[in-house]
Amino acid sequence: MSEIEELPEHVARNRAAWDEMAASYVANGERSWATDEFTWGVWSVPEAELHALPEEIDGKDVIELGCGTAYISAWLARRGARPVGIDNSPRQLETARRLQAEHGIEFPLLLGNAESVPYPDGSFDIAISEYGAAIWADPYRWIPEAARLLRPGGELVLLGNGVLWMLTVPDNEGEGPTTDRLIRPYFGMHRFEWPDDPAVEFHLGYGDMIRLLRRSGFEVLDLIEVRPPSGATASGEFWDLEWSRKWPSEEIWRARKLPAVE
Repeated sequence: MSEIEELPEHVARNRAAWDEMAASYVANGERSWATDEFTWGVWSVPEAELHALPEEIDGKDVIELGCGTAYISAWLARRGARPVGIDNSPRQLETARRLQAEHGIEFPLLLGNAESVPYPDGSFDIAISEYGAAIWADPYRWIPEAARLLRPGGELVLLGNGVLWMLTVPDNEGEGPTTDRLIRPYFGMHRFEWPDDPAVEFHLGYGDMIRLLRRSGFEVLDLIEVRPPSGATASGEFWDLEWSRKWPSEEIWRARKLPAVE
């Protein structure tokens, strides 16, 4: 049996899909590695405005879950962190390794599934995912795994699509960006599959996310609803700038791992 046949079904599908899409993300990876400014999401909102990261980064052990081309890990390494990146796509990691060599920034890059990371319990101070595992891995698997990897007091920071965006974005390319009409149910949000798209996404409603974080041993610190900054431009077929100025198209969750109860 091949390695991809041994992966969970959604992980195998997403590996194949992301290997196919990887070439279209090379240019963005190159641009992001070439700048030192830490920004979030499709609207490139500066970290200095959102304050999504812990105050202390220097000297911290960080795991980036679904690192892609690993520009987040590179930004953290420049700030003194000790990052490790794990991604499901060999092609994405090829780009990440090339950019490491070009920029002289070295940190471990692992091919693997963020739902099962080959590191001992309590290895990291921060777990982070900008998209990555945040939407491409099953939250009922990867969030408990992030909790296992974190030390008590460690923080989880994840960015994904906003709930309202998920409820209003059309199914198919060519149908335009998000609308002001709900087109799919809120209750039961979990696994999403799109017509003519082999990839599998995962998104939870607010109540389900809060309960999952608490059950996994986290306290919720913040939910940052991302808004495009002044000067932002529309980004992609499904992203509408004016819509995103009225409703959150992206959101960042911050949570802290609680000490174990004796």
